[in-house]
Amino acid sequence: MSLRLGIDTGGTYTDAVIINQRNEVLVAVKSLTTRHDLSIGIGESIGKLGAALLTDVEMVSLSTTLTTNAVVEGNGAPVCALIAGLNESQVKKSGLSDIIDDGLIIRLGGGHDASGRQVMPLDIETATAAILANKDKVSAFSVSAQFGVRNPSHEIQLQNLVTELTQMPVTCGHELATSLGAPRRALTATLNARMIPFIQDLIQAVQNILIELNIKAPLMIVKGDGSIVNAETALVHPVTTILSGPAASVIGACALSGSRNAIIADMGGTTTDIAIVTDGQPELASEGARVGDWQPMVETVKVYSIGLGGDSEVRFFGGSIALGPRRVVPMSLLAHQYPDVLKRMQAHLDDTPTPRHNRFVTRLERNQALLNQLTPIELQAWEMLEHGPVEMETLVFKSQDLAKAMARLERRGMAIYSGFTPSDAAHVLGSSHHWSVEGAKLAAQIWARQMRHLYGLGSWEKGNAIEPAERVFTLMNDAICQTLLEAGLHQENLLNEARSRHLAELMGKLILKNGNKDDHNALFGINFGKSHPLVAVGAPAQTYYPQVAKSLNLELTLPQYGHVANAVGAVMGSVVQRSEIIITQPDQGIFRVFHGKMPFDCTNLEDAFSQAESIVRQQATQLALSAGASEVEVRIRHDNKHVVSELDGELFVEAKICAIATGKPALDITVKS
Repeated sequence: MSLRLGIDTGGTYTDAVIINQRNEVLVAVKSLTTRHDLSIGIGESIGKLGAALLTDVEMVSLSTTLTTNAVVEGNGAPVCALIAGLNESQVKKSGLSDIIDDGLIIRLGGGHDASGRQVMPLDIETATAAILANKDKVSAFSVSAQFGVRNPSHEIQLQNLVTELTQMPVTCGHELATSLGAPRRALTATLNARMIPFIQDLIQAVQNILIELNIKAPLMIVKGDGSIVNAETALVHPVTTILSGPAASVIGACALSGSRNAIIADMGGTTTDIAIVTDGQPELASEGARVGDWQPMVETVKVYSIGLGGDSEVRFFGGSIALGPRRVVPMSLLAHQYPDVLKRMQAHLDDTPTPRHNRFVTRLERNQALLNQLTPIELQAWEMLEHGPVEMETLVFKSQDLAKAMARLERRGMAIYSGFTPSDAAHVLGSSHHWSVEGAKLAAQIWARQMRHLYGLGSWEKGNAIEPAERVFTLMNDAICQTLLEAGLHQENLLNEARSRHLAELMGKLILKNGNKDDHNALFGINFGKSHPLVAVGAPAQTYYPQVAKSLNLELTLPQYGHVANAVGAVMGSVVQRSEIIITQPDQGIFRVFHGKMPFDCTNLEDAFSQAESIVRQQATQLALSAGASEVEVRIRHDNKHVVSELDGELFVEAKICAIATGKPALDITVKS
């Protein structure tokens, strides 16, 4: 048999499937993701598949939501951003200061203009000093320069300088995006650099297991556009795996449901990801899909992704109860893994409520660059977590300084809190049973007392776990309904995001208020998704989406193996690589081709087109082969812009020449030992 092994590593679960040549799922398994050592969870899942099937595996493909989750939650490795030619206003607009410390954003003299001419020499002296000063504080560097896509020479100089001085990973903006927009390109490059350690750890974990099991098959990674690349390519450009998991889930959901027109909703532990599929094809967001608060310049499947999942924290916010976007460890899971916490939870019920009840801390991410920067007391807090969960309530009374240090570890993404979540509510209500039901019930009671006594919300009696859980279930239903409506409005591109969210909230209230009853006296009749049934996948889908579909009057499909749709989709893609060139006319009769280190000019437009097509065809083919493709096919796409002048008639302004190289993954490659 010729089999394919699909793996998806999410924030909560790691899934694995074996699929045959007829795209039939032979076996599907789940194990808990072990963020402190990914190889444990991945190894458990692969081990459950059975040695007999593994001997016939010809390809391994991996999707992940770790990069998506990291962006949504604002986590990532420390990065130094070298920015050439951008002014202070552009740097502020980029949002870099929201994801890295201001001291790690280094503005340098340099950059080019729109024609690719140097505006100012690159400040090598300042760059050298900044690289040496920060090399022990960060895990990677990012580089971006003004009009770097028109002339990347300054970015390449900085890249070479970082490599020469540090041998550390470095990402250039021009490698990831060809569109103008220096601030967003700088952000994209920095997000990429922040993701490198995540992808390194993930790929290394999978490769070690494949070697251990003697699985000699190529390892591919799903990109955000649903295509796949080999591990070596993904290591260089990990930001392209943002929305890897959601893209794989869209492909998997379509394959499992057989739907050609559908609203695909994938709900995991951290995020809810929604995509619209029409005529069997999800739309691509050429300028990048919005992920949480960010929109990196990476072509992806058009997915609406928000921080709403089974492990979203149920919290007090703005005078009411809110869900997410922070992911916490569900108390039912914590009690399942560490039964001793049940005694402390029971003690919380007998104490006066505090915001720290239900709050334990466990290790999440080991990052050496961050560990190197820990103060002695932060290191002491980190070492405490070696032995299991630490209760914040007890720690506050033991040492305020240690408690503050523990909170700083959580903010840096090195540790994670526990809390009451929709997953706990599902356990209380009997729709989930895989973790500790006792832990879930205690957590619901503790949370209810917090809401009532600390914030004046709710009137639940002591010992009542059912009604608080029902309240959370209703909140989750309403939040999912609103998210689906937001995604629909977002798909139509009629409103900006803020207005889409506000209108979706109003529409949701109207729909949920009327309950879709036939009321001939109603002023509004709202239909949503009549031509597109709802296909819900992900582990929590069975719990929440039947009520969601009923609330929105949608046809619902819950496909078999939908709980592992990401892993199924991971093995369905082809290798797709793109190469683009921009041609402009800076002066009458001069056609400038922006390629490589320096642009070049042609005096004939047809000649410029011909040379550009030849270059992008060759580049795209080489990229596809390097990314693991075989038998590559290339198609050329033109996007030409003209203006009409009363004097000169139609004038050429600009053209984008794009080569798209596609090929099935080469299966004659063996895993490197």
